[in-house]
Amino acid sequence: MNAVKTYDVIIIGAGPAGIFTALELADTGLSILIVEKGQDIRERIATSRNKNALPKDKVRNVVCGWGGAGAFSDGKLTLTTEYGGNLDDYMSKAELMEKIAYVDDVYCRFGGADRKVYGDENKECIRQMQRKAAAADLRLIPARIRHLGTDVNAQILTNMRDFLDGKIDIMADTAVDHIVVEDGQVRGVIIADQLYACRYLVCAPGREGSEWFVGEVDKLGLKLTSNAVDIGVRVEMPAEILETITDIVYESKLIYFSKSFDDRIRTFCMNPYGFVVEENNDGLLTVNGHSYAHKRSENTNFAILVSKKFTEPFHEPIKYGKYIANLANILGGGVIVQRFGDLLDGRRSTPERILRGLVRPTMPDATPGDLSLVLPYRHLQDIKEMLEALDKVAPGANSRHTLLYGVEVKFYSNRLELNHKLETKIPNFFAIGDGAGITRGLVQASTAGVTVGKEILEREGR
Repeated sequence: MNAVKTYDVIIIGAGPAGIFTALELADTGLSILIVEKGQDIRERIATSRNKNALPKDKVRNVVCGWGGAGAFSDGKLTLTTEYGGNLDDYMSKAELMEKIAYVDDVYCRFGGADRKVYGDENKECIRQMQRKAAAADLRLIPARIRHLGTDVNAQILTNMRDFLDGKIDIMADTAVDHIVVEDGQVRGVIIADQLYACRYLVCAPGREGSEWFVGEVDKLGLKLTSNAVDIGVRVEMPAEILETITDIVYESKLIYFSKSFDDRIRTFCMNPYGFVVEENNDGLLTVNGHSYAHKRSENTNFAILVSKKFTEPFHEPIKYGKYIANLANILGGGVIVQRFGDLLDGRRSTPERILRGLVRPTMPDATPGDLSLVLPYRHLQDIKEMLEALDKVAPGANSRHTLLYGVEVKFYSNRLELNHKLETKIPNFFAIGDGAGITRGLVQASTAGVTVGKEILEREGR
């Protein structure tokens, strides 16, 4: 097949991994193409604000488009090597920290410089919190966090898009059908039955494209391993309950191992004064949360996720996660919300019971229901134990009025075998970001893009 056009570099996906690859390569004389399944950033923002937008546009706009699944997220930059991905498997922690600082500088340059960094002060308060957490069998991992906010994050992504305009080719609203490899060498990609050729291929499909990516690399005979699948709930409670933590470190990363099953449980994506939101993964409705720079609610929300790694003979954790999420969709027509007290009493929540509660839900469209009909007993027991432990650090967290939204699932469970340059067994074929199973957040996804961009430049002698 003859190529429609030939590029030096083709990047699949315009999430943070793809964008930061492009930022490194722009203005170097290389011809670059980014192909993005979803809308461009301004169209994404317009769609998110348009109450009359078509349902199909609303659906795909949540997790794909310029900026990826994190475009409308809380915009937290976790400036640590301790969590947010597995890049320290491919480089030293010192090198990773240096690149994280570089990524932070880039975000600042494009509009984030005025946003506060938490964790630089009150070191003694943090140590006291760690001691208190340890007494409750919790591990508190402090981190420096720059909170951009959903609104500022969207503006930064727009600024990055404007900077790249005219320097690279961008195809939005365009899905890559297949990756083409011939005689062990990258040839390019197929888009609408046309070949776009390249010398370097950077695959950064994000969570939305993870299942497609698994199918493509499987056909190429590349080795995949299964990560743990993270399934749980989003918790919402009055913001003052967690203020002793969030005022100091903003996001508390707490790790717990359950007494019942010895499962690893963690808090994730804490949003002080934030909002619980619906996330649409290709028609599958799950829950997430975010907070703004210039708008507040009365509540704080965060996820409690149970990590489970499957062994023989099961190798499809993404399907398992989607199966659990689908149960919630079947029973509740989407996201289900339940008071913790109702869950303990073995009864469903009703609109009346939610209304009688002390926590006003920030996602009023969630369906009151019973999460015990959705989540396995093992997961529910783990979540109960986690809330009991958290209550010792933040009294009130274990309240019967605490709201649980379900389900929250993270689809980044398959990990591709890569070398220390994030390159597959196929020369000049790189795989990065959440969809490749090596990162789990904005900063490490961006860092992966920087790593690949610099490696391509080095190979080109630039």
